[in-house]
Amino acid sequence: MTVVGKSGVMRRVWWGTMIEANRLILPLIAAVAVPCGAVDFVKEVQPVLEANCYDCHGEDKQKNGLRLDSVAGILKGSDSGEPLFVRGSSGESLLIRMVTSTDPKHMMPPKGERLKAEEVVVLKAWIDGGAAMPGEKEAAAGMPLKTDHWSFQPVRRPEVPGVVAGGSEIDAFVGAKLKEKGMEALGEADRRTLVRRVYQVMHGLPPSPAESEAFVRDERPEAWGELVEKVLASPRRGERWARHWLDVVRYADTNGFETNRERKTAYHYRDWVIESINEDKPYDQFVREQIAGDALGVDAATGFLVAGAYDIVKSPDPNLSLMQRQEELADMVSTTSTAFMGLTMGCARCHNHKFDPVLQKDYYAMQAVFAGVNHGERAIRRELGEEEAKRMEMLRTEAAGLREVVAGFRQKAAAASGGVAKRAAVNARENEEVFAATEVGAVRFTIEACSGAEPCVDELEIYDEGGKNVALASGGAVAKASGSLAGYPIHKLEHVNDGQSGNARSWIADTAGKAWVEVVLPAKVKVKRIVWGRDRNGQFGDRVATSYRFEGLGAGGEWTVLATSEDRMPFGGQEAPDAFVAKLGAGDAVAAREALGSLAAVEAKVAALSGAASGWVGTFSQPGRTHRLYRGEPQQPREEVAPDVVTVMGTLGMGVDEPEQERRVKFARWLTGAEHPLTARVMVNRIWHYIFGQGIVSTPSDFGLNGARPTHPELLDWLADEFVRSGWSVKHVQRLILRSAAFRRSSGAGEPVAGDAGSEKNRQVDAGGEYLWRFTPRRLEAEAIRDAMLTVSGVLEMSGGGPGFYLMDVVEENVMHYFAKEKFGPAEFRRMVYQFRIRQTTDSVFSSFDCPDGGQVMPKRSRSNTPLQALNLFNSTFVLGQAGILEERLRKEAGADVGAQAERAFALFYNRAPDAWEREQSVAMIEAEGLGSFCRALYNSSEFLFVF
Repeated sequence: MTVVGKSGVMRRVWWGTMIEANRLILPLIAAVAVPCGAVDFVKEVQPVLEANCYDCHGEDKQKNGLRLDSVAGILKGSDSGEPLFVRGSSGESLLIRMVTSTDPKHMMPPKGERLKAEEVVVLKAWIDGGAAMPGEKEAAAGMPLKTDHWSFQPVRRPEVPGVVAGGSEIDAFVGAKLKEKGMEALGEADRRTLVRRVYQVMHGLPPSPAESEAFVRDERPEAWGELVEKVLASPRRGERWARHWLDVVRYADTNGFETNRERKTAYHYRDWVIESINEDKPYDQFVREQIAGDALGVDAATGFLVAGAYDIVKSPDPNLSLMQRQEELADMVSTTSTAFMGLTMGCARCHNHKFDPVLQKDYYAMQAVFAGVNHGERAIRRELGEEEAKRMEMLRTEAAGLREVVAGFRQKAAAASGGVAKRAAVNARENEEVFAATEVGAVRFTIEACSGAEPCVDELEIYDEGGKNVALASGGAVAKASGSLAGYPIHKLEHVNDGQSGNARSWIADTAGKAWVEVVLPAKVKVKRIVWGRDRNGQFGDRVATSYRFEGLGAGGEWTVLATSEDRMPFGGQEAPDAFVAKLGAGDAVAAREALGSLAAVEAKVAALSGAASGWVGTFSQPGRTHRLYRGEPQQPREEVAPDVVTVMGTLGMGVDEPEQERRVKFARWLTGAEHPLTARVMVNRIWHYIFGQGIVSTPSDFGLNGARPTHPELLDWLADEFVRSGWSVKHVQRLILRSAAFRRSSGAGEPVAGDAGSEKNRQVDAGGEYLWRFTPRRLEAEAIRDAMLTVSGVLEMSGGGPGFYLMDVVEENVMHYFAKEKFGPAEFRRMVYQFRIRQTTDSVFSSFDCPDGGQVMPKRSRSNTPLQALNLFNSTFVLGQAGILEERLRKEAGADVGAQAERAFALFYNRAPDAWEREQSVAMIEAEGLGSFCRALYNSSEFLFVF
């Protein structure tokens, strides 16, 4: 213990010993640290260069002309003309001389810490091994860096190997791989297992005893195909597979962060996903609508863009506010790239991607595509069916005719009283100007007087003859004004045509009383109606324009008056809608009142049929220009970046000021082009993953160099090509897989079947079953377990759509508090896909089964196995309640006989009868512990919780 240093002599002895030890040990460490085999440039060399050299020789600076963050720059070398390295000889290489030099004039880095010994060893080994780099040939030829990674190659339909077994191309590919691996497939599972499997996989629910028994008894060859079609046609499929997709896109019904406020209208997106899957909407259309649904008439679909967490508490520090916005955009970019392309774009936010061919500028080019997307609610349009659309057109025509009739009576009333009919006075909420269709290139709103202080306009809408608002910034329109009030971020010029209304997103002029605001349209168009207001939400009634005129810019550059306030009643002077009737003769008065009543009825029908509602589906505004950010820091902007796609996959050719909506439309078209190498591959792999429990690529949202390689690459490409040829039909791919022998294969978990003799050898080669020699059993997800419990209890409520049900009690203060419910009734007995999903808070029972809270994308659920799961399924309040309900059902359906109760329970839980031993044990348990305890034991059984 004296070595610690109480004696100076002892300290010197200790240090001397350590120095001598270092002399002996360090050469050995260095020798051991020399990499064995070829050094990987991307994984080993690039990190060394980035950590030590990029500040002076990266994208932003190239001292002495040397750039080390690209293969082309490394090959070019510095302005000195001397090559950076001599392949095979680190001792002769400039790079090694510079990083090991002690001369202040030549050593690199010139300041700060020197390279670690192990980093120098890596560089030497790389050079001595030949200094190989990916994409050298292209870089040397002056071509952009490309990749030969399999996922970036075009999809090519491969030839089906050998004889197609039973008409299934899938089985031909699977069989060829098994033969290659020296494995033999198990035989087909029994019919009772198959019917249970297909219902659990496709619906997330067990079949009823009657459904199971009907298939078991139907021995016709076509029975399986008919069952597959029945399962595919059920609306339960949409609910089950929508839950999978909502995992991928991080859907939840709250904002997250410390306030975690509710999004009570987010469910419109969830319902749209379910409906799209059930109608087998082509996947390319499904993708396009989620990215640009506002341009395609499908508003609910853009809930995808804003499904992630959102911090509503904005910092007063502008730097922190910029960072918050960057986090919002990062969520959109990352989720879009992983969900549809299987690319981890987020890695390129601060630097070029270390593994995949994604440049930092590619990240910001994609960010520019979504730069005009904002979190929030907006009105959503409902898609009308063919008959509904015809009826809507008839109603609108009828309403227009009635308005003309009413206007005629107003004129009569005015003439009878010796005056001119006046329109209603302006109001703070909403005002409409209607005029003859006029072709204009811009519209100017000139305010001569207002009700107080500087004029305010929350939204200016200009409609063409077809009823389209052509003033929206997202459509390319640009707003100009006489001036804007400074210092108030909620009152900005861009709010006047951003598609949002209310005081919080309005424009206020910089002068009292008088001002003008102009909207320059993207193209000349005939317009016939303008709608404007000060605050559509009705919270504020000041700053209303009381004297004004609207003018349109004609082809010759002249301004033409479209509407003015001269024909309105004075501000504040209100008149009942039917006040003019009193000035008419008896006959006209009756007709006028009838016309007014008919108009009100027709307008109510139009409103009801359109079904317009608010939804958390995002808002859009024309963004400012996007810059690449040095190291991802908002305070360090570099060059401007136009909206675009990953460089190695093409270009969209857009400018930096491309209209907001057009950015997303073009991106969506590119993403769903038949030639895109990733979109179809990623989706068919997801389908495979959800059916078999593991994808052909086991990393379903990472098809890059860090992701897994496909176990069956030819099969993956065949499926991707077939997917596109089928019209992007998800149901078609599902049908192919469900009809295959691979899906019908035994899991090897029950009685021995044909081929089982080779199971032990198969397990040694492929314990995980990724080559499909058997159907690999897996535990159901949390939602499917809860839904199955409600099913066997007989209380599952099958109503779909609409606001979600709560598994939490909510207490609202400055922030939201959520507490697990202790009592459950019919309102909570819906399928769990309809649960109001709360971020940062999970259900105490089913969170133990790896149920995510929506805080992050979850392309692949974890499958843990813990004692807590069994405890929750035996003692929780929900389970005790369900066991009580099930006990009542068993007594009602099976009577008082304990054996009959056990048999009915087995039919409900397992779709089979108990064998003699199981019946004996079940009866003994019911008699000893009670029927409720027996039910809870069955909830915990593997046969109930697993897909076999």
